[in-house]
Amino acid sequence: MTIWTPELPEGGPRYRRIAEAIAKAVESGDLAPGDKLPPQRRLADRLGVTIGTITRAYATAHHQGWVDSRVGSGTYVRQAIGEAPTSFRAGQPIDQGMIDMGMSLPPPHPLRAKGLQNALESITASPQSLQAATEYQPEAGDEIQRARIAAWQSSLGLPDDPSRMVITQGGQHGIQLALQVLCQPGDLVAGDALTYPGFISAAQQAHLRPLAVPMDAYGMEVDALARLCARQPPRVLYTTPDLNNPTGAQLDEARRERLVDLASEHDIWLIEDAVQYLPEAERGTPLVALAPERTLHIFSTSKVLAGGLRIGSLTVPAHLLERLGTAIRTQSWMVAPLMVETACRWMENPESQELLHWQIDELAARRTLALARLSDYGPMSREGSSIVWLPLPTGRRSSELQTLLARRGVKVSTPEPFCMGSEPAPQALRLCLGPPENRASLEKALSLINEALSEAPSSPWQTL
Repeated sequence: MTIWTPELPEGGPRYRRIAEAIAKAVESGDLAPGDKLPPQRRLADRLGVTIGTITRAYATAHHQGWVDSRVGSGTYVRQAIGEAPTSFRAGQPIDQGMIDMGMSLPPPHPLRAKGLQNALESITASPQSLQAATEYQPEAGDEIQRARIAAWQSSLGLPDDPSRMVITQGGQHGIQLALQVLCQPGDLVAGDALTYPGFISAAQQAHLRPLAVPMDAYGMEVDALARLCARQPPRVLYTTPDLNNPTGAQLDEARRERLVDLASEHDIWLIEDAVQYLPEAERGTPLVALAPERTLHIFSTSKVLAGGLRIGSLTVPAHLLERLGTAIRTQSWMVAPLMVETACRWMENPESQELLHWQIDELAARRTLALARLSDYGPMSREGSSIVWLPLPTGRRSSELQTLLARRGVKVSTPEPFCMGSEPAPQALRLCLGPPENRASLEKALSLINEALSEAPSSPWQTL
């Protein structure tokens, strides 16, 4: 295949002219959506420039929205709207017969639909609630509804101060709001080397510069963060201290205290994401309790009640409330009062506690089953977690296993979407225990995973 070589316009820095040539080629159709750009070294040799010039050109084209970079794969022309390449998106249809272990979802139970039905029926029986649902509400949410959500969070052992809370459209909205009020384009934002893809995407869309902090089996290496801060401290650090997504690692108390000290020393804002629910006994001290003056705490109903509610909370230092209100008003004016009231009534129904207790027991049983069935391969999973991190045997690649398992009817996740930086992704799989319809379905999926791991690797050769 002939390597694409741009004709550079006259004038200006070479990196900028290369980025302009990429944009022109995409607009003209010379580069089509999904096309892979030449490797940086090859294009540098072809144009007689340094690799650094090509790196900067590709980064400029990325910030302008023409290309996307994929860790370990290369740089590609961005897909047209509605044709984005598959990465990590909730709500994608699952093929008939496919067992989903790729999305972090709570296990199915009839009480989820029943809880929603009961909440909606109680609202329709209340003329006052119906009237309130038709009216505008304060940007941060109605004061009474915030107090009700805070009471529910208190019952879960989570931050419960309604005076410092804004209601959000789920955890992802909380991340976006936090970055919007804390950062300017070009700011440095740090996170675990492997972290939630929703944060990576939000940071990219806000034109922020990512900084990957090395990890070990116990989560973020805080000493490594200290060395990074000595060179250039980030504006924001995003962390999931109780349950890293995807590895399941948890920060111990000493690391939490060291992290808070570093944040204070270098004036770093902390975004603490607690959406991946763990029972209270399995959590550490919240960062928002250790450093309330610089921590924004995110929670939502997604992993406890239902993801489709799109209701969450963002607990923040009081002086940020006005800026958050402006951000919400600019985006959508407010979270839909009807959905907030629905969530509040569901939370207050005793059956919601019955559902949560069942979920905790069910996930514990599924976790025990998964660890036993995969014991030959060193699976890792925290007590109370719905995630299993499965390092692969030497010689096996996560992309190969993902493709092989998809052909056999099991959907799993590879580490690539979770990569914060440009380092190669580890060879492992993230397995989610919640989505399978029942334990029998999970057992079938685990058998297929075991079977695939026991086989010789499939050939990497493709027809030329």
